[in-house]
Amino acid sequence: MRLLTLKQVKEITLLSTATIYRLMKEDKFPKQIKLSERTSRWSENKIIEFIIKKMIDRNR
Repeated sequence: MRLLTLKQVKEITLLSTATIYRLMKEDKFPKQIKLSERTSRWSENKIIEFIIKKMIDRNR
């Protein structure tokens, strides 16, 4: 499993920081993993799952 920075998540999803945190608050986006007080990362697998789910939902 690879852990992604916020910058990498934004590049992959094309979402803004505000949108990512809003969706997380609404339980619609994967939560970050706190590695330390000032370091957070996201699971690459969870981000890919999020994108795949959006693609599936779009095609319904």
